[in-house]
Amino acid sequence: MSIILGIDIGGSTTKIVGLRTDNSVVTMQRVQAQDPITSLYGAMGNFLFTNGLELGDVSRIALTGVGASYVEGDIYGIPTQKVEEFTAVGTGGLALSGQERAVVVSMGTGTAFIWAEKGKAVRHLCGSGVGGGTLAGLCSRLCGTSQYQQIVKLAAAGDISRIDLTVGDLTRNSHPSLPLDITAANFGSVSDSATAGDFAAGVVNMVLQSIGTTSVMACRACGCDTAVLTGFMSNLPQARSCFDLFTRLQGIRFIIPDNATHATSIGAALSIQ
Repeated sequence: MSIILGIDIGGSTTKIVGLRTDNSVVTMQRVQAQDPITSLYGAMGNFLFTNGLELGDVSRIALTGVGASYVEGDIYGIPTQKVEEFTAVGTGGLALSGQERAVVVSMGTGTAFIWAEKGKAVRHLCGSGVGGGTLAGLCSRLCGTSQYQQIVKLAAAGDISRIDLTVGDLTRNSHPSLPLDITAANFGSVSDSATAGDFAAGVVNMVLQSIGTTSVMACRACGCDTAVLTGFMSNLPQARSCFDLFTRLQGIRFIIPDNATHATSIGAALSIQ
């Protein structure tokens, strides 16, 4: 077997994908470690062992992500190439979504907005410091945890009406672009009796709405009506309903493709073929 490994090295999490010569996926995995080098080699070892592969089965390796800067030269003598992260994000986003052109949104610790069009160079539009790091940091203080799964569990039981101010709280008159039930101010109506779950729901809502608003502006700037959402934040249970609201109000289509968390590693592998 001859496969290409696409490896997205984050600060503590590494995503790895193996592609056959026909671009079909062998499997996708993720490994967590305290430093990028440990994470990289742990991901490779786990991938090879799990799939019954040898180093000789790997023809090339594509590295991307912030941790790729710590790696020099070939890995285990296998031809290794670094792929610029924005290129990997855009390429992977289009491949997973089946789109010819789109704003690809990478929802990680922060959020990056990428313009991608098949056959053309990927372009970084802008970035936002609001993302998974915001979610973890605020929930650590407000809810007593920074753990993703615990935040998700708390938010699912929370009541957003105890946190956010809606248009209906301010006026009885609605507008086609401003229905009464949408947010007028995140954290604009915090109840004295708000629970940890309520705060978690408020933070999740604020982060997703911030990303959605910037996505709409990025799409309009590019003359496009499609945004592809990638990264681990796209898995939040509230993501689909939040972005469906933006579609209804702003006419922008949001696509959350299968395996969205692996878009960057897939894009890296595809970029060196």
